[in-house]
Amino acid sequence: MQKSGKYYWWFQIGWWGLLTLLDILINILFGQKINVPFFEQLAVTILAGMFTTHIFRKYIHHARWLLLPVEKALPKFLIGILIVCMGYALIRIGVIYWLGLSSGKRTFETRLLLINLENGMYVIPWTLIYYFYHFIDKSRKQELDTLKLEALVKELELKTIKSHINPHFIFNALNSIRALIDENPVRARKAITELSNILRSSMQTEKQETVLFEKELNIVKDYLALEHIRFEDRLQVQYDISDDTLSQPIPPMMLQTLVENAIKHGISKQLTGGTVTIVSDIRENYHELVIRNTGRLTGLKNEDGFGLMSTRNRLQLLFGDQANFDIREVNGNTVEAVLHIPLA
Repeated sequence: MQKSGKYYWWFQIGWWGLLTLLDILINILFGQKINVPFFEQLAVTILAGMFTTHIFRKYIHHARWLLLPVEKALPKFLIGILIVCMGYALIRIGVIYWLGLSSGKRTFETRLLLINLENGMYVIPWTLIYYFYHFIDKSRKQELDTLKLEALVKELELKTIKSHINPHFIFNALNSIRALIDENPVRARKAITELSNILRSSMQTEKQETVLFEKELNIVKDYLALEHIRFEDRLQVQYDISDDTLSQPIPPMMLQTLVENAIKHGISKQLTGGTVTIVSDIRENYHELVIRNTGRLTGLKNEDGFGLMSTRNRLQLLFGDQANFDIREVNGNTVEAVLHIPLA
């Protein structure tokens, strides 16, 4: 038996059992006789009530009323209650007469029907309790399903973003190594080791939503070492890193993506090259991460390439409105990307 079915039968037994006790107490308080005929008629009342409400329940599920919005379901339940009350009254009268439990005449009277209809009003609170239990249960399940769906969408979006970032990074790194092989084989071997470290770290973080900033910074240092091979003296790198930020979590490959953008849209377009500066510090309740590069913002912000878009999307998915990202031009020849991530 399913759990919901077990709860239903406990509800049936509990509800009609409670009414039995109340009926007995009321008769005792008003000095009515508590004898065998009383219990016989009481048994018919309870059994007729359980039978009609059970049939009503089956019809509710068959007609799928529980799936309807409240404004559509309530009118149907009101009509159903009237029909069930009438059915209950007729069944109770018929069984009592058939078993000879009535002390009066065996004639059908309107007054007798009205009395039994009044007893049938017990169906109203039964129906309300039954319906609103399922209404609350359905709302809770829908809320849970919505949360599961949102989590699944979030996971799929993060995986999609990562799958775009990693090939882009590998392509740039391999180009740097290829340019070095013939000129300096020793440095090329070291570059392959650096690339191996980066790829190994990338594979390890593929299933993680965040990594320690120190680990991400080491990846970027290896990447910049590879890029320095290509740009030589045209690429200068500066670091201003607070030790307090090394243990802070950040999305994997995010710093790598922003540094790639700084080189692609900034350093590579300057005839004399430029400088990439990475600043990491604690500002109030945020980890502030700044990537500065020589260059102009013209065209980049309008283009709003995948790297910038993925940065915004990942911050929104992981931290919601608590994190923010901005990119701006300062002093006419420097582009500054600024991340604010809530402290762990």
